[in-house]
Amino acid sequence: MKNKFDIKDEEIFLLGLCRLTFGTELRVMLLALAETITDWSYFTELANKHGVEALVYHNLEKLDFLKYLPTEQAGRLRNALMVNISRNTAKIRSLKEVMDLLKEEKIKVVLLKGMALELTVYGNCGLRQMTDVDVLATRSGSAVARKLLMQNGFKSYPVKSHLHIPILADIGKHLPTLEKDGFAIEFHHDLFGSKEYMFTDLLFDTSTLCEAGISEVFVPQPRIFFLYLVRHLYLHERNNESQLRLYADLVVMIEKYGNEIINIDLLSRAMKARMGDILAWKLEPLRDLWGISFPGWLNSYIDKCYDPASVNKFILFLKSPKGNPQPDRAKTYRRTVREIPGIHRKILFILGDLFPTINFMKKRYNCRNYLQAFFYYPLRLGKLWYLIKF
Repeated sequence: MKNKFDIKDEEIFLLGLCRLTFGTELRVMLLALAETITDWSYFTELANKHGVEALVYHNLEKLDFLKYLPTEQAGRLRNALMVNISRNTAKIRSLKEVMDLLKEEKIKVVLLKGMALELTVYGNCGLRQMTDVDVLATRSGSAVARKLLMQNGFKSYPVKSHLHIPILADIGKHLPTLEKDGFAIEFHHDLFGSKEYMFTDLLFDTSTLCEAGISEVFVPQPRIFFLYLVRHLYLHERNNESQLRLYADLVVMIEKYGNEIINIDLLSRAMKARMGDILAWKLEPLRDLWGISFPGWLNSYIDKCYDPASVNKFILFLKSPKGNPQPDRAKTYRRTVREIPGIHRKILFILGDLFPTINFMKKRYNCRNYLQAFFYYPLRLGKLWYLIKF
């Protein structure tokens, strides 16, 4: 792990703890940092912002480093782990209810992101923090599953506009979130973009059954799952936010499935998915900051794709993971519209975005009443400028 970047000791220490395995050299380096760090308040606050408090406490205890932390900060991290264990346990119970309902109707879904990683890589011990549960289904399957869950007590988050209802499967990567008793689930139908459905299908079709203590669930095969996680991380950073939690996912995947993931097929698939550069940009900090070793051919490719802007963004997100203003909202908006298939669907999306429901307007603009929300509608017309701005 090299400090050739402008990174504080507290930040390097946090990076080093975002993994599951520790070699002798890494332990010695982390020990030296633990003995010299003074701003433990900054360290724990940063762990919170990056969604890794539970993992960090687990590793501090594992490495016998808790003695270096003030009581208040150690207690805060421990509480975060206890809360996350409780939350994940509740999520798993609720997920079992969902899986049982879907199994009765023979609807296949594949676990994604946090829950899939918690059950298969982190060890199902509360280390992976998450807000909701994400699953992948076919387009038809997600619609049927959504209807089934709503018939069994789940409520849908409101859609922005009634004009969007006929095109829900075309204007995003997942359907509106469903929630019941505090448990939220999202049904995804597109993971790699509308032009790369073959990779979404590949992840779905090659998924395997896993005994996860709740029943048998489908989880992605490591290589295609890793590629999806890289893309998911890139999309977060394209929206000008990121978390070490998402980098830790890549690290622990390599720690457990390194030989299955890191081979020429990974690069080949990345190139076919038009994300070769993205893969290199995300592997570079794993190599240069986490100290993960890659074969020579992959190191050469990473160096070839070196982009100072990507490195600078990583440093920005390390210090400020969320709340950063988007650099070009117009470009992001045009990209969203461009990815929607068919002119009529594009028109419905734009009209729905210009004239959302009054409930959406009241919440979006934090209005006290509906009359006040009504007067904000002219602001929505600014989206038209996004479409013509160059």
